Amino acid sequence: MRRLLAALLFCAVAGATSAAAQQGPIAAPTTRIEVSQLPPAGVQNFDPHKAVEAYLARVSPRERARSDAYFEGGYVLKVVDLVYALAVAGLLLWLKVSSRMRNAAARITRFRFLQVPIYVVQYVAVATALSLPLTIYEDFLREHAYGLSNQTFGRWAGDFAICFALMLVGFTALLTVIYAVARKVQRRWWAWGTAISVAFLVIILVVQPVYISPLFNHYAPLPDSAMKSTILSMARANGIPASDVHVFDGSRQSTRISANVSGFLGTARISLNDNLLDRCTPSEVLAVMGHEMGHYAMNHVAILLTWFGLLFLAGFWFVDRAFHGLIRVFGGDWDVRSIDDPAGLPLAVAMFWLFFFLATPVSNTIIRTHEREADIFALNAARQPDAAATVDLKLTEYRKLDPSPLEEFLLFDHPSGRARIRMAMRWKAEHINDPDIMAGPISPQ
Repeated sequence: MRRLLAALLFCAVAGATSAAAQQGPIAAPTTRIEVSQLPPAGVQNFDPHKAVEAYLARVSPRERARSDAYFEGGYVLKVVDLVYALAVAGLLLWLKVSSRMRNAAARITRFRFLQVPIYVVQYVAVATALSLPLTIYEDFLREHAYGLSNQTFGRWAGDFAICFALMLVGFTALLTVIYAVARKVQRRWWAWGTAISVAFLVIILVVQPVYISPLFNHYAPLPDSAMKSTILSMARANGIPASDVHVFDGSRQSTRISANVSGFLGTARISLNDNLLDRCTPSEVLAVMGHEMGHYAMNHVAILLTWFGLLFLAGFWFVDRAFHGLIRVFGGDWDVRSIDDPAGLPLAVAMFWLFFFLATPVSNTIIRTHEREADIFALNAARQPDAAATVDLKLTEYRKLDPSPLEEFLLFDHPSGRARIRMAMRWKAEHINDPDIMAGPISPQ
């Protein structure tokens, strides 16, 4: 019986094996596995829009109301300044103060070339004296009221005296040349006046960091440190010919943070004020310095000279048209004879002021565009998007944080705080997986 069962089992196994050999091997059961790359760390968690709103929320309603009031008060002051300039011009013309100053210059010398500087010295002194109350309010009292200045009146007066002396010398030299050319060319004086003014600006840009800025502040080399090495490395990487970094005592005038890469045609100087070092983190200092280097590296000085040269050309032409039109009507009342008569300077200055007031959206757009380009340059050069955002919050002490688009277009010569922080967070979103950005600070959400 046992043999029979063994024989049957052997036959069954042999039969199964024979059938399997005829059918071929049967594949083992499998499960489909989908393979996909895991998203890089941080991408799914960073929302640039939430980061912008979170940064803006760090400014309290009280602080925002204060900065808005300061900035919006500037809109009113632009109108007040224009009205004041027109009033001073009207006073000098209608009371014939201007013509008497011209006559006094003529009594001193018969040479018309020398009569102009004698007249201009009188004009600058009188116009400055008439404008002094408004200047004291705008530059001293108002700055102290908003906590933006820590300067005593004595120190402010000293700086004002230096400004007056510089303006007296510069304005006298510039106008003496313009009036001399106007006497020669007559009808095309406005084109020549533009060329002379732009050349004068170039001279100012060249001498300013070496001879003018030290009149107001003490400049000293920044002590050797990792910060200084990093700033100079960034400068070399972006083609800025500066071998040192200077720090100046900006705190003697203001609480504002500031830096600049100034100079032109070989007089480049990297400078930052002590407020920037005292109030900002190293990352924030680098973000600010990247912005200032952007202006230099992208040749903004020359580009701005070109744009404002065109604005000057339009402005001088406007002055010429307005001057001749008004002289035909009121020239006898004012005792002003022609465009090359220095007694007409108050009218020319008033018309120039009016032109640039009307051209404010144009000039603001030119400057704001270059500031935006410098912001982008800084993000790529310094790679500190969160530091750029926190610096922008510090600037809201005197700049409106969140204007309407129309208000920003018409009245802002820099991008608003919201626009700048939005740019920084958008840049960060596109570089979120870069090792240095991943290792950097986490933006608020």
